Amino acid sequence: MIGIRGPTLTPEERELLGDPRIGGVLLFTRNYESVEQLGRLTASIHAMRQPPLLIAVDQEGGCVQRFRAGFTTLPAPGRLGKLYDYNRREAVTAAEHLGWLMAAELRALGVDLSFAPVLDVERGVSRVIGARAFHHRPQAVAELALGWIRGMHQAGMAAVGKHFPGHGAVVADSHHELPVDDRPFYAISKIDLLPFKRLIAAGLEGIMTAHVLYPRVDEHPASFSPVWIANELRERLGFAGAVISDDLGMRAAAGVGDLHQRVSAALASGCDLLLLGNELDAAASAVDRIPNIERPDSAQRLLALCGAGRVERMPVQRDPRWQPAVALATQLCQDGSPEIGG
Repeated sequence: MIGIRGPTLTPEERELLGDPRIGGVLLFTRNYESVEQLGRLTASIHAMRQPPLLIAVDQEGGCVQRFRAGFTTLPAPGRLGKLYDYNRREAVTAAEHLGWLMAAELRALGVDLSFAPVLDVERGVSRVIGARAFHHRPQAVAELALGWIRGMHQAGMAAVGKHFPGHGAVVADSHHELPVDDRPFYAISKIDLLPFKRLIAAGLEGIMTAHVLYPRVDEHPASFSPVWIANELRERLGFAGAVISDDLGMRAAAGVGDLHQRVSAALASGCDLLLLGNELDAAASAVDRIPNIERPDSAQRLLALCGAGRVERMPVQRDPRWQPAVALATQLCQDGSPEIGG
């Protein structure tokens, strides 16, 4: 899954997107000018291939919301955690409404997928997770995430939980350096894996891996680790959905080698989809070096991530659920503490 440079496709990007080894496009703020422009862009991407390319974005809420003007400002997930401590049932219901709102606004403009929800457990140490996590207790994370996913599904959007097996217990930001989590497996399993276990049992469609090294479990970061992906995620936890690497251009992946080596290692570890969102110049050559081998299992898993239902070009604001959900989002945005992460 590659990124593109701007708000429209260039001829070179159109040619690259015709390659069967490309599974989709990851959009960023640089690709967004208006809701009308976004609708035209997604329609042009979907028209290129059958089955259509996946179109994804990071639209978690809080500090991670790529599209803003013309979209509802979503609260950080941690705001729902604060509500959970006060009123558990109300918080889970609110998560469902906001999951629907996030997904409905994107689906109305042809975006298949937001890489959400975050399933990391907030431990009060991470420079990149913070309020992106729902809560500091794994059970609360799982309950709020389940509510959020119910809302996403109502809008026709699959869910991708991240960052497996857990990013909340390390200080370092994997965008800039390799975080190292020195805990033994039992400590990770007892806390960080619990939300993933709960959501896998509930039918989670996708999981994004963490560029984090857990040296007491394996010598490779999780995104490049058959121990974590093949053994733990697939075999022990029984996950049958799509495994997606975090972006291979991040500094935490640099120790694996050049971009081609990262791609090869992530594929060998069991990833179905590899993110190359910001490697705009290197993506074409990296893709060209990937063996053009059919992977029917991966193709089927990725097909399940496509947006469901017909995209309605009419404004989502006409849906009777929209205004109450916007009011809820506004209220939660006004309540709470400063956010961290990105």
